[in-house]
Amino acid sequence: MTQDRVAQGIALILASVIAMAFADAVVKLVSADLTLWQVFVARSLCATPCLAVLAGLRGADLRPRAVIWVLLRSALLVLTWLTFYAALPVLDLSVAAVVMYTNPILTALFSAALLGAQVTRGQWIGVLLGFLGVAVILKPGSDGFSWYILLPLLGAVAYSLAMVLTRSKCQDEQAIVLAFGLHGSFIATGAIATAVLALAGPGTDTAHSFLLGHWAPMGAREWGAMALLGVLSAAFVLGVARAYQIAPPPIIATFDYAYLVSAAVWGFVFFAEKPDLLTVLGMALITLAGLCVAAPSQQKKAARPAP
Repeated sequence: MTQDRVAQGIALILASVIAMAFADAVVKLVSADLTLWQVFVARSLCATPCLAVLAGLRGADLRPRAVIWVLLRSALLVLTWLTFYAALPVLDLSVAAVVMYTNPILTALFSAALLGAQVTRGQWIGVLLGFLGVAVILKPGSDGFSWYILLPLLGAVAYSLAMVLTRSKCQDEQAIVLAFGLHGSFIATGAIATAVLALAGPGTDTAHSFLLGHWAPMGAREWGAMALLGVLSAAFVLGVARAYQIAPPPIIATFDYAYLVSAAVWGFVFFAEKPDLLTVLGMALITLAGLCVAAPSQQKKAARPAP
């Protein structure tokens, strides 16, 4: 069993989430012109050659050790991106990111439930703070509430389960094997959805075309964006997988919060988004909650190998 390498895991997750936030901003940017399924297929078609070159240079064995767990992890991550991206044409990038980033709290809870980690009083306080932060951002019962905001919340659940699975069942898989599994799942999901929508008949209205529209023509600009997304995706998928393999999930999940800062910056740069006061308050509560959840148990978890 590999010994935990916490510092390396933290560095990997920080670099990965910064790249991920930029990639998500690009997806939101192209969502008016392309479909979600197009993004899934085209991005992964561009990412796969990058991974193949890297695998060839390393002489990597691409046979997974536990095919079922790799496929289940990939399915959970496809669901994560599906729900998150489906919300982007409607929600601000920073708002969707904040709701999505309840995942460190959920990761700690799932680690306790599935890996046997103890939940302390401080961690329970963190859980309560986190869900209070979500309630502040959701604004249930008010005119500002949107059902679309529940999509990144579902994505957070799927992402947390995938990260716990990475640690408990896929720790001995090569990160590049996990990356190939994920991008293969993206291509398969996108191709199947595109075929189903083509058989279903005419496309839907503009408001839902990102999710239910037909494959749009792609020129040099669109393929250039997909190539950029492919390179970024190959990088951050490898980075996230490796970070959660070599360090305890609650610690890595805490540093996942760098995504929120990056998403807010790119949201402002690309779309002039400015979070309102309640969103900023909710972001602060969720960040504090993640610190409460992870901090008390870092030392214990770092010293003990995962089951």
